[in-house]
Amino acid sequence: MSSWHIGRHIVRRKVASWRCPDGNRISWLQCRAYAARAESPAGGGALRKGLSLALFGLAFSAAGAATAWKTLTAQGMGFYSDEASLQRFSVADADEEARRIEETMQGLPLVAEMRSRPEMTESRPHMKMPAQYRAHSLTAGALSGPGKVPVPSMTWVEQGGKSLVSVVYVGHDLCGHPNLVHGGFLATMLDEGLAWCCFGALPHNIGMTANLNVNYRKPTPAGSFLVLRAKTTRVEGRKAWVEGHIELLAKPGQEPTVVVEADALYVSPKHAALMPRIR
Repeated sequence: MSSWHIGRHIVRRKVASWRCPDGNRISWLQCRAYAARAESPAGGGALRKGLSLALFGLAFSAAGAATAWKTLTAQGMGFYSDEASLQRFSVADADEEARRIEETMQGLPLVAEMRSRPEMTESRPHMKMPAQYRAHSLTAGALSGPGKVPVPSMTWVEQGGKSLVSVVYVGHDLCGHPNLVHGGFLATMLDEGLAWCCFGALPHNIGMTANLNVNYRKPTPAGSFLVLRAKTTRVEGRKAWVEGHIELLAKPGQEPTVVVEADALYVSPKHAALMPRIR
């Protein structure tokens, strides 16, 4: 018998006696513990079985993710590589204005110079995006097309996110004052271009704008080629500081005219590993 004291009362109960497989008489609680030990597999075997299941699940998940990614890419829903982005804009599908601008851009001395630098990787960042993604992008969607940005910008990024050079043509439908490019569009160009510059220096190649300072130096004529130059000045963990400017395309030997300057801070989100990579 056993008893519990509750206030002034004594509550008594019987402790059942059981005969376990070894023939001994023990309490009910002791018998339950004995049975649990007898039914449990060896600790090492359970651990090996658990690890095997975990590894199998990991391999199965990785294979499934890879298959899904290939399927999405084949259907135009996955993000594309730098090399693939260069092939995704075709003048055959463009209007006369876009064909003329593309041919001129491909023949620029600056383009030839950038292609001769092995440390720079060429791409057309907006063409890395699937069509469904571009349709909802401000720069790749709403601000692109005839009269605006007729052809995707051509961009070169130095390894490790150290520097960037980008060439873009801006039409007459992105003006503030007549025949002058809207300052808000130039700020958007800088925000995006400076971000592309430092992506390679940030965890998971993704950064969000934390701060952007813009200083306008001269009016920017519409219907002209613009060159954006940027460099990453400092990186600390998930933070990167970048400086850059936009200049008018200059002829060889001429000093370019800087029209707007900027500096910015970008921060890689803590959940960046779960976000799609544009670059």
